[in-house]
Amino acid sequence: MVTEDAQHTGDNAHAATAAVRPPRSSLAGPAPRALAAAAAGLCQLLALAPYEVWWLGPVGAALLTLAVMGARARRAAWLGLLAGAALMVPLIRWQDVFGVDVWLIIAAAEAVYFAPMAVGLAWVARLPGWPVWTAALWVLQEAVRARFPLGGFPWGKLAFAQPDTPFSGYAALGSSPLATFAVALVGALLLAAVLRLARRPRAPLAATAGLAAGALALTAAGSAVPALTAPAVDHTATVAVVQGNVPGVGRMSVLGERAQVLRNHVEAVHRLADRVEAGEEPRPDLVVLPENASDLDAYADPAAAEMIGDAARDIDAPLLFGITRYRSGGSEREVRSVVWDPRKGPVDHYTKRYLVPFGEYIPYRDVFTRYVDRLDHVTSDAVPGTEPGALTLGGTTVATAICFDVAFDRPVRESVAEGGQIIAVPTNNANYNFTGQSEQQLAITRLRAVEHGRPAVVAATSGISAVVTAGGEVTYRSPEARPAVHVAELQAMSGLTPATRLGALPEAALCALALGALAAAGVAARRAKRNPAGGTSAG
Repeated sequence: MVTEDAQHTGDNAHAATAAVRPPRSSLAGPAPRALAAAAAGLCQLLALAPYEVWWLGPVGAALLTLAVMGARARRAAWLGLLAGAALMVPLIRWQDVFGVDVWLIIAAAEAVYFAPMAVGLAWVARLPGWPVWTAALWVLQEAVRARFPLGGFPWGKLAFAQPDTPFSGYAALGSSPLATFAVALVGALLLAAVLRLARRPRAPLAATAGLAAGALALTAAGSAVPALTAPAVDHTATVAVVQGNVPGVGRMSVLGERAQVLRNHVEAVHRLADRVEAGEEPRPDLVVLPENASDLDAYADPAAAEMIGDAARDIDAPLLFGITRYRSGGSEREVRSVVWDPRKGPVDHYTKRYLVPFGEYIPYRDVFTRYVDRLDHVTSDAVPGTEPGALTLGGTTVATAICFDVAFDRPVRESVAEGGQIIAVPTNNANYNFTGQSEQQLAITRLRAVEHGRPAVVAATSGISAVVTAGGEVTYRSPEARPAVHVAELQAMSGLTPATRLGALPEAALCALALGALAAAGVAARRAKRNPAGGTSAG
């Protein structure tokens, strides 16, 4: 005989389980599902820079889960592809500087990753506790996309829409994967609350309120993390950021223009030196210049070396100068940031580790150049570096990540772990002025600052150069397509955040969680086929 208290307890347990289990059919018909999937991609797009409606990140993750709940694998895959296209096609519109075909091919390739993820979402949404498993699947998708093929392309991560929001704090605990997980989990919890309310509007609201409260608590908790994990201040450094500008957008292949770009940057340093001598600016401890500030090889070109050396001596401070180093008779090159001492010349350097396929090198050159004539314009292949970019200038160790490097977790993390106290991101976005690409890259840099508890400086050839606090706030931003120089007092930090210490472990754990959920969903599906009468009705 069941007592009234036992019956009440059973009802509560059933309500708690139902609160995280979807109904048999969340959306009826293909049209509502397609609309939800497209809206999911658009929400993710608008959450990212340059739009920065950050709270749409959880909404986008929730809408994609809603779209695929109860769907068969083939339909879920198409819905995922639709969501991916709605995000990626407009997000990387700036790729059309290389041709509309290049832009659409890359966008299509990136959208493909959302198809298997959507199938996985449909499967794990049948399990109790599905909000956790769906959030882990987002991390798994982004981890694969950031590595394969050709080194990966992580642009558009859920985390990258959260550079200075409550969710950015999770990056300080477990890098961008944990921030992505938190965004997706909050979206899933809110979706679970809405589904429960829609399914049982007259039922007690305790479970629904609990789900909503959990989402709000997760969001609020992220705000407290940076303060709790902040490293200590070691000293204050005076850092100058130089943006010399280029003579034209996307036209840096002619020798005369390369020489002009170099002149623009050294002349900007000389102008800064004049302002320092006049007492208008404090003398910097170090000066950060962009990637490709000299496309002339200053190691082999005495005139270029003399120009850079004169600038360093005039400002009487070490320069972090972007130089292209050619080798193997000019068929290969390194994209370097070089420490140029006023008295000793080039003393140390960092070589860019993550290179842009088909932009900085041609993979399988013999095959691709046979069919695409434009690729012949990339006459030499850049070679990636292998060492972290912890470079010491003027008593401060600078964690250096060149341009595309900053989109990946590893380069900045390893440079900070090697002693980097301030993050520097030299970049060349001259091809992408006024396209939104520079804003997207700056948002990623802002997240890296929070992730590692370090202020960051971005030095761009033609914009956007910027100064970012350790909390992700932008305190200076240059105009685009104009020369600019800025001097800032930055706190050089010591000590590491949990994210820097843990490295890739949080990502690995969340990916394992996702794979485990997929395996459990597969086992549950096989059991349901063997015993239809005893199977669950979870979608």
